[in-house]
Formats: sequence, C-alpha cells, structure tokens
Amino acid sequence: MPGWLAGLLVAVALYALFVAVLVVLGRREQATAVARFIPDCVVLARRLARDGRVPRRQRVYLGLLVAYLVVPFDLVPDFIPVAGVLDDAVLVVLVLRSVVRAAGAETIRERWPGPEQTLAVLLRAARRRGSFY
Repeated sequence: MPGWLAGLLVAVALYALFVAVLVVLGRREQATAVARFIPDCVVLARRLARDGRVPRRQRVYLGLLVAYLVVPFDLVPDFIPVAGVLDDAVLVVLVLRSVVRAAGAETIRERWPGPEQTLAVLLRAARRRGSFY
C-alpha cells in the first residue's frame, strides 16, 4: 500500500474517532458540525467560485482552495493531530477573508450549506480587525 494511502486512511480513522468521541459525550450537534466542516467548506468554495458577485481573483483563490481540500495530501498531513486539520482551516479562513473583503459576508451567508454556528465562527475568523459583518 502506498504511503499516502496509508496516511489518508489514518487521517480518516482519527477524524472518525474524534467525531465518535463527540457523539459518545452527547454532543451530537458538535459532532455533526465537525464531521461536515471540510465538506461544507468545499461546497461553499464551489458555490462562491460560480457567484458573479465574487471578483475573478477571489474565484481563482476559491478554485485553488477546493483543489487543495479535495486532494489526498496536504502541507501538514491530516493524520497529525490538530495541526493536520489546522492547515486546512487556516487556508479556508485566509481565502474567505479575501472573499469577505471583496464580495461581503452576505454573499458567504447565502452560499453556506452548514450549521449557522459554524458559519458564525468562520465569519468571525475571516473578519477584518475592527470591522463587523
């Protein structure tokens, strides 16, 4: 088995274990949000990339983000606890910050497929310092 495939399997297993722990602890809503975070971000980026209100440069960034999120390898492998998923989250926030500045938070709200709480966290992280959306 290739090393990248083994790494991918370990990452998926750890991710599933984390979600299962949340379910066991009675936090089903948080477990669902965690399990859906990256897929929701991929859907959001794809939707925003097709939105005419988003400038071309940001649509290119969104396309690159989708490609990065769906490939089985990362800058920091996902099987590394915390840091493995953190690089994905940081890239999502950086790209969304650019989109928020260019097209506004309302555009992101309209396209977000996930829970409202997760969207609020993303928008807070993507917000420019000193401004509110």
